[in-house]
Amino acid sequence: MLEEVESWLARRSWSAADRPLDRLLAAKAREPRRGSVSVVLPALNEEATVGEIVTAIRRELMEKARLVDELVVIDSGSTDATAKVAREAGARVVHRDDILPRIPAVPGKGEVLWRSLLVTGGDIVCFVDADLKEFSADFVSGIVGPLLTDPDVRFVKAMYDRPLGDTAGQGGRVTELVARPLLNLHWPQLAGFVQPLGGEYAARRSLLEQLPFPVGYGVELGLLVDALHTVGLDALAQVDVGVRKHRHQDGQALGRMAAAIYRTAQLRLSRGHLVRPSLTQFERGEDGFVPRTHPVDTEERPPMREIEEYVSRRAA
Repeated sequence: MLEEVESWLARRSWSAADRPLDRLLAAKAREPRRGSVSVVLPALNEEATVGEIVTAIRRELMEKARLVDELVVIDSGSTDATAKVAREAGARVVHRDDILPRIPAVPGKGEVLWRSLLVTGGDIVCFVDADLKEFSADFVSGIVGPLLTDPDVRFVKAMYDRPLGDTAGQGGRVTELVARPLLNLHWPQLAGFVQPLGGEYAARRSLLEQLPFPVGYGVELGLLVDALHTVGLDALAQVDVGVRKHRHQDGQALGRMAAAIYRTAQLRLSRGHLVRPSLTQFERGEDGFVPRTHPVDTEERPPMREIEEYVSRRAA
């Protein structure tokens, strides 16, 4: 590990307990114009978990303590009761397709996160996945904390243990097999991030609006790499929030995720094009193995500050 990264780990890695809630509220009160917080949950068929997450954030961080200013669930086309459950729990629910309709939406998590900047107003934007189980409000207050208390911090990732079923430390398979090797080999300054692909992170709007957003699974790696190049390692940080439990995907879905992440890295390394941006996987059928070919996410959305509607909204 680079000496620079070892130093960064000592200075920019914290625990959620390092910043008690009263300290965050005091910091927010001192800088009300720069301390507004928006929490965004991207959601697709998460009726089983989204309500508990919304309820916890509202109860702990909007009613008992006024840390979060707005809580928005972006529904990316759910066919279950995700939107209804989220709304009844107290979130504002916006459908992905209703945001910036002049640009047709494409499937993908990054697409939803990008569009969320147009329907939120906080100076700090906090993203939280909607499939978390046994959710704690520390996931939000922990990663928002450094942004409220340290003006030099611009981007904060959550770090945590990721069990796989009952086995500790075996979650995050794509992280260990794809993302971590890529970062260590090509962006060694980012080798200190415990969960580089984690879906829980917060950043200053002023940074997010400068960054392109890969539309699919590559969004976490893309934002992290681009944040490094835009503001430098010392503006990045991570906070330990405990244990993350969520719904795990099957091996083939992880393969598609890995391909998208590799593509995101490849694009940043060369700004070139893959000859064939697709991934073929195999499923056993009645007559043997059947090939299934899936496109690899290759599209990226431009920095939000280049979108006319966003600029007009922020100027109003």
